[in-house]
Amino acid sequence: MGHARLLLSVLLLTGTAAVSHEFWIEPKEYVLDPGAPLDAALLNGQNFEGISLAWFDHRFSRFETAQGDTRTAVAGRIGDTPALQGTAPEEEGLLVILHETTPSTLTYTDWEKFLAFAAHKDFPNAARDHVAAGWSQEKFRESYTRHAKALVAIGAGEGDDRAYGMETEFVALTNPYASGFDGQMRLRVMYRDTPRADAQVEIFDRDPDGDVTVSLTRTDAAGEATVQVTPGHSYLFDAVVLRPAPEAGTSERAPVWETLWAALTFAVPE
Repeated sequence: MGHARLLLSVLLLTGTAAVSHEFWIEPKEYVLDPGAPLDAALLNGQNFEGISLAWFDHRFSRFETAQGDTRTAVAGRIGDTPALQGTAPEEEGLLVILHETTPSTLTYTDWEKFLAFAAHKDFPNAARDHVAAGWSQEKFRESYTRHAKALVAIGAGEGDDRAYGMETEFVALTNPYASGFDGQMRLRVMYRDTPRADAQVEIFDRDPDGDVTVSLTRTDAAGEATVQVTPGHSYLFDAVVLRPAPEAGTSERAPVWETLWAALTFAVPE
């Protein structure tokens, strides 16, 4: 892949990209014939470049595919890489891959890194709330979970995405594989089954040469946004919820913050 070209100069100035690691589902192919091999990696990294994570069932609470009303658990063996190795359905239509992780934790020992992360993900009150709660600025923990979806076309790929009850998730309101798609990708950001108004969405746009550009948009009062997308490109949308951890203050080792990362990946056929 080519080098990422960041459009966000503020990220270059603050170095916030270094403290943010996205997680996403990346199918080997986004458009498949019915019954063809279906492989998809779970990737963790930055700027739409990352390492492939193996299949370990204790690391996820949900891993399945959905096509219409049919949902199928992803089967795997410990260590499978890519994590999803299966077969596409025999029926044409839009296939949605769903993955939610179990909680992981990280420890901050640098207050400035937390401030940079909060600024990058647009949580301007995080520092004030942290100090007001009396939490340590020298060493504290965060718990995080990932809530990822990918859109794959089986055959013509017609069909609709929907909310699948994730704690936070993207819902594609338009289908990039559908006939007549006009290049306007409409989306909704959900949190606890409710649209998130005025939420920041980070957009990673990868061209056929592997070069990545990054931009931001925001959802409107209905929790929706529209992004102009380009044929031949693949996309990762990212949105983060930052909230106090429910166990904050119960012990010195308890996380004080909790982050929930929503991700959506898809490609736009040429």
